[in-house]
Amino acid sequence: MAVVPARAGGVILHPTSLPGPHGIGDLGPEAQRWVEWLAGAGCRLWQILPLGPTGFANSPYQSPSSFAGNPLLISLTDLQEHGLLSAADLLPLTRLPAEAVDFERLVPLKQNLLAKAASAAKADGRDRQEFEAFVEAERTWLDDAALFLALVARFEGKPWHEWPPGLASRKAADLKEARRSLAAEVEAEKWKQFWFQRQWGALRTRSAELGVSIIGDLPIYAAANSADTWAHPELFRLDSQGRPLAVAGVPPDYFSSTGQLWGNPVYAWERHTETGFAWWTERVRVGLRTADVLRIDHFRGLQAYWEVPAGRETAEVGEWVEAPGRELLGTLRAVLGDLPLLAEDLGVITPEVVELRRAFGLPGMRILQFGLEGGPESLDLPHNYESLTAAYTGTHDNDTSRGWYDGAEDATRHFARRYLAADDREIVPAMVRALWSSVAGWTIVPMQDALQLGSEARMNRPGQAEGNWGWRMTGEQWKRAPTSWLEDLSRTYGRSG
Repeated sequence: MAVVPARAGGVILHPTSLPGPHGIGDLGPEAQRWVEWLAGAGCRLWQILPLGPTGFANSPYQSPSSFAGNPLLISLTDLQEHGLLSAADLLPLTRLPAEAVDFERLVPLKQNLLAKAASAAKADGRDRQEFEAFVEAERTWLDDAALFLALVARFEGKPWHEWPPGLASRKAADLKEARRSLAAEVEAEKWKQFWFQRQWGALRTRSAELGVSIIGDLPIYAAANSADTWAHPELFRLDSQGRPLAVAGVPPDYFSSTGQLWGNPVYAWERHTETGFAWWTERVRVGLRTADVLRIDHFRGLQAYWEVPAGRETAEVGEWVEAPGRELLGTLRAVLGDLPLLAEDLGVITPEVVELRRAFGLPGMRILQFGLEGGPESLDLPHNYESLTAAYTGTHDNDTSRGWYDGAEDATRHFARRYLAADDREIVPAMVRALWSSVAGWTIVPMQDALQLGSEARMNRPGQAEGNWGWRMTGEQWKRAPTSWLEDLSRTYGRSG
């Protein structure tokens, strides 16, 4: 575990965006090279997106399990070196594009190879003792998650409330029969989680050795079709058939004139309170095994959340409902100790949300793109920052800074040039320098901005269901990364340690 620095700079890059030969960035040799590059560039922070299995539209924020790791991140090179796959097995993946993840082609190819590797591992037996120890240690979530994922495959992705009634309602006899008939598939899912944890653990150890702290990402909600809602329906606002009674989102905002309708069921907070927030506590505990800091996505939802009646097509009609955020965070601190959390406090922020964040000493977020659009009084401009802040040029939800500037209104561009004392060509490096020289404790730049890429490299467009999450950095782009410039910037402004 790395010691999280009070003042540091870093980069956002999800592992899927790393270069590599197998159609998607993974936890193999390129990931090891990546954390070494970060250290060499004076960057002591690496921020990632959620590490769970991806769900609807390949979104890491719609995971079928709040506890599992994403099998697509497993390094097949590592499995090959362990003798579980051959070079010939991996050949089809080398024909996939290098500049973007082709999920439609990648997923079936990689899942089939992981299933083959699981069969080989079972026959091989060398890792059996370590595997069984892992299964026993993670039983509280792994048994349900592995069975759920196997059933999702059996029923071709249908939501669990459309499964046979006995399985949907988790009748003991039906669960016993499913575990018997799907024994091989369930064990394969457990092998995937074992490999993920082993590979991620090795990468995190290397990061700590290099002094690079990892900022993870904890989605505030669980997906409607997930092991979480299936195994613990009482913790969510669901009807008797397991369908959401109300879903989460945000009202019309910067990103969408009709709001964002996420579709996740909202929590039955009274049940969480009755259990002493046990599910949340375990979720954060597991999350902090994968990262040094956890970013709480949509932090304002812990104070009050936008609840939309199920069946609505947009998020325009809904209501703000108070949440027991103070009680939850107090419980987490009492059980887990100091809370290395980052509050994603963007959007409609009220004094109550600010007070909640400050009461627990959590840094909030500022986005320079928003500040340059808002003018001198904007809290997202560096001269208005406080030290307990993580400041960004933009995040995965924003356009790249080059794309944002090129598409901005003339008045915004004019203000940006004046504020940053830069011309059109140098606007992005000037944005990075403005952050690094500020009082903000943490300053973070998407790798796309470090490379000065345009809108073609955008990771996500909120409100757009398709075409997201696929961007990858090519090897040639990485070679052109401004390593020395970032390292000098971090030394100059006291962020490299």
